[in-house]
Amino acid sequence: MKRELFKNIAIFLFMFLAVHTVAIAQDSTATTADKISTTEVAAAVASPAAAVTEKAAVLDSGNTAWIIVATIFVLLMTIPGLALFYGGLVRKKNVISILMQCLIITGVVSIIWISFGYSWVFGTSFMKSGNPLGFIIGGFDKVFLKGITLSTLTTGNIPELLFALFQCMFAVITPALIIGAFAERIKFSGFLVFVILWSIIVYNPMAHWVWGGGWLQKIGAIDFAGGTVVHINAGISALVMAVMLGRRKEYNANGHLLTPHNTPLVFIGTALLWLGWIGFNAGSGLAADGLAANAFLVTHFAASVSAVAWMALEWIINKKPTAVGFCTGAVAGLVAITPAAGTVDVLGSFFIGLASGVICFSMVAYVKPKLKYDDTLDAFGVHGIGGIVGSILTGVFATRFITGESGAQGALYGDWHQLGIQIVATLVSIVYSGVLTFILFLIVNKTIGLRISEEDESVGLDISQHGEIAYGEDD
Repeated sequence: MKRELFKNIAIFLFMFLAVHTVAIAQDSTATTADKISTTEVAAAVASPAAAVTEKAAVLDSGNTAWIIVATIFVLLMTIPGLALFYGGLVRKKNVISILMQCLIITGVVSIIWISFGYSWVFGTSFMKSGNPLGFIIGGFDKVFLKGITLSTLTTGNIPELLFALFQCMFAVITPALIIGAFAERIKFSGFLVFVILWSIIVYNPMAHWVWGGGWLQKIGAIDFAGGTVVHINAGISALVMAVMLGRRKEYNANGHLLTPHNTPLVFIGTALLWLGWIGFNAGSGLAADGLAANAFLVTHFAASVSAVAWMALEWIINKKPTAVGFCTGAVAGLVAITPAAGTVDVLGSFFIGLASGVICFSMVAYVKPKLKYDDTLDAFGVHGIGGIVGSILTGVFATRFITGESGAQGALYGDWHQLGIQIVATLVSIVYSGVLTFILFLIVNKTIGLRISEEDESVGLDISQHGEIAYGEDD
């Protein structure tokens, strides 16, 4: 009798514990699901890189390793890639100034980004609380990466610390692109203050709108790796700066008398940029997968098409193909494919590369001399125009062959609405960047000054601003 009683009690306790365990597991699952849904920074409509999720998951070592490499590649684009590309294009009395500008941007913008820039772009406190500032910035909840631990993961199950660093490299290269517009004639102190203000007031809000859960992302704007945030943003600012600073003393608006001082440096810089762009675009999916492979493929293909198209036009019109022309065409193609790399296939890549090569060449060879503005290294003609071409054509060539059954598609495949969204995002980028750059120029120029004196310009920025020379007396 007692044995039977104990047996029944044991069965009862076992069943009770089993049911209780299942209930706890279900409650835990629901809690985790709630946590995931409430900590989404943004749905990855425009770019997988925009969605930051803090959730219980296992770190993906493959994705993590790839994004570490991609982050290194993007850093490589600014130093030494862009520094050598721009440095080779200027005259030898100004090459140190280009190197210094790229170096100081890398240091200062990285400090800004880690301190509060990342929080402004990808934070959520203002958006969640309904603070009106949430329209411009995410919040202050991630200042100095507060609350992000070694185990905090994001999209792709990579560490959020790594994602923050990856995005830091985008914040670094964007203002560095503007250097090409005002090279050889800007005061270093004024330049530094301008870059700091521009990064805070222009770059951060635009990145928040497009990648951090802002309104452009919510309406479905596609910018996989920086067509609006990076290239249009920088390119339009470059045009404003070039026009307001005025032309260089020796600049001949009807010709290219100020030739590059070192074409091999231009080639090396282009090669490093081309290599780095693999991380720039293929890394923006935050995973080592088929999307990354496609982004790699279409990026390389578009650059090749654009470079050959530029060279062919130069050969036909000027009777000689040049190395600088081929390099410039390659960069134009890389720029244009950037917003589209996560949504187009090889067909779209071909036409985006072709369009960017032809249109950017026309801007540099014909429009600039006609309008007589001195965009020293064609930052607007290549990055601004290339970014506009790529952003709009994304709305034409985006295909569900890449984005999936429920993904975005462009006008070529019947969705004209997506093209309209791309045009809106492009126009917003142009207006916001142009107006804010104009205001910042007036403020900095009035307080510190931006244009160097004629004497300093004649001597060169290397000596007048830095007290250094790039080459020895015998060179």
